[in-house]
Amino acid sequence: MSNNCLFCRIAAGEIPADTLYEDNDVMAFWDISPQAPKHFLVIPKQHITGPSALTQADENLIGKVLRVGAELAKSNGAEQFRFVINNGEDAGQTVFHFHLHVLGGRKMTWPPG
Repeated sequence: MSNNCLFCRIAAGEIPADTLYEDNDVMAFWDISPQAPKHFLVIPKQHITGPSALTQADENLIGKVLRVGAELAKSNGAEQFRFVINNGEDAGQTVFHFHLHVLGGRKMTWPPG
């Protein structure tokens, strides 16, 4: 855990979140600034700064993040959805803890931005 990381603090229960799912490895919660009718985040509880910091040892954990995201999208009324993972400030990453945005509930456009 990184003491100054917002998502580490949410995972530790220090900051409240509207939680959708939680187990020993991952946590999912609704985004506080939704960009779609259904917009939540799935994070690993382990602090990983972003996609560029992933190692081979993280493959199962990140696979679980994706699976949980897909299952929660469907169970929350978004059969069709978009996954977004930002890597770095220029890509739009504002919290430097790996996280998966899951967006659904509306038609998505391309390019996204």
